Amino acid sequence: MGICTDWSRFHRWHKWVLLAGLMVLLTGRTYAADELPKESVLPVSLATKAVQAAVDFCKKDGYRVSASVVDRAGVLRAMMRFDGAGPHTIESSRKKAFTSATLKRPTSDLADMIAKNPALQGLRDMDQNVLMLGGGLPIEMNGEMVGAIGVGGAPGAHLDDACAQAGLDAIGAASKVPAGK
Repeated sequence: MGICTDWSRFHRWHKWVLLAGLMVLLTGRTYAADELPKESVLPVSLATKAVQAAVDFCKKDGYRVSASVVDRAGVLRAMMRFDGAGPHTIESSRKKAFTSATLKRPTSDLADMIAKNPALQGLRDMDQNVLMLGGGLPIEMNGEMVGAIGVGGAPGAHLDDACAQAGLDAIGAASKVPAGK
């Protein structure tokens, strides 16, 4: 008796699932190609050019750094570690780029904001990929944010910012060095 009851409940539930699926198919809206959102993508060739320029800029001042470029979602597009740069610089550059891309601001601005408002300290812990240190800058081209660059390893956040800005300059992206830096 219990088996039949469960079986009949299953059939009733199954009918409703099928009916719901059929309704979605019958009433589902299709979208024309021109109605879909459009997003610009930073080509890997420009991402590579940006990291090379950032590393070269730091190199001329004797800084051994790593540089990373991510897309707007924070996914790595290009990365370079200069000879002799510390192994920690790989992750710090990637995390700075991720933080800048996902929060859409220079990481120096974010670090200053947190320092001035201790109630915002929780932002540091919102994602394991977030790093609130200077050296991450958004990449904006033609008025659209397409990613971010992060540099780690120079002896100071302002120097990481300058190297990251050199990467932006090399690809014609808008200047993003934080105000007053």
